[in-house]
Formats: sequence, C-alpha cells, structure tokens
Amino acid sequence: MSNVTTAEIEKAIRNVPDFPQPGIQFKDITPVLADARLFAGAMDLVTQKYTPGSVDAVVGIDARGFIFAAAAAIKLNAGFVPVRKKGKLPFQTFEQDYALEYGHATVAMHVDALKPGARVLLVDDLLATGGTSAAAVSLVQKLGGNILEAVFLIELKFLNGRQKLSGIPVRSIITY
Repeated sequence: MSNVTTAEIEKAIRNVPDFPQPGIQFKDITPVLADARLFAGAMDLVTQKYTPGSVDAVVGIDARGFIFAAAAAIKLNAGFVPVRKKGKLPFQTFEQDYALEYGHATVAMHVDALKPGARVLLVDDLLATGGTSAAAVSLVQKLGGNILEAVFLIELKFLNGRQKLSGIPVRSIITY
C-alpha cells in the first residue's frame, strides 16, 4: 500500500471549464496518470477491499475506465473485460442502450466475456449521471456475473448517478 492520500489525488485532478461543451466542468485525470506515485496510490485505493484471487474479472467502461480497470485487474490477478461503445468489439455482443442528457448511446460486451457466477468488480474513472454504469451493470448481469462493487475514482454527487445503481454497492474515492 502506498501512502498517497485522496487529498493528493484530488489536488492533481485538473478542472477544465467548458470542455467538451460550454457549461461542463471536465475533471481531467491525466495529471494523476502521469505521476507514477499518484497512479499507484489511486489503484491501491480502488482495490483496497480486495486481495488477489478474490475477483474473477474487472469490468472497465470505455474509455478512461479501461485505464483503471486494467491496472486493477493486474493488481488483483483477475481478467479484464471491456464494455465498449457499440460497433467496437469484433465478436458477438450483447448491447445495452442508455439515455444521455443530450440523446442516447449504446454499449456492448462480448457474449462470452464472463462465466456465470463470476465475481466482478466494475471500475470506471467517473460516476456522473449513472447511465453508462447502469448499462454496464445490465450487461454483466445478463451474462450471469455477480457484481461485488462498482468503484469510481471520481463521483459527481450532484448528478445523482448512484441512484441508477440501486442494489449495487458503490464506492467513490473522490466526490464533488
């Protein structure tokens, strides 16, 4: 375990106003990723409740969630399973639509990505409105996976995304 605090990670997160559109305050995690100590510390915090072998698969959500989920999978000696945008996976998929504040989108997972009963840790960089995460949960459950927890580096609490994940334990390292 590293001695990195959540305050140190939060201090490194850059706020970018009006990106990708006016009114959005984008939380840029690239300074955390660029600092090996902070990145390792963030991964310690994400995986702190688990030991190697206690998780069968870490599911990561396209795209920044891949970074954290892949690192968590290695740390936990588990497989990494991507949830991708529609049309990005090469094999047969299950798809799940979800609502956005400005339309809708679809995510997909390979039909053979999880074994029934697999112990799954869902990891993403950010929980906002919860639509993408809820779609990922639906896909994991369709494949028979058992979600142990959904872990996010950042949660924007004022958007109430956690409400879309009812019945799933949710943990966030940093909240705004």
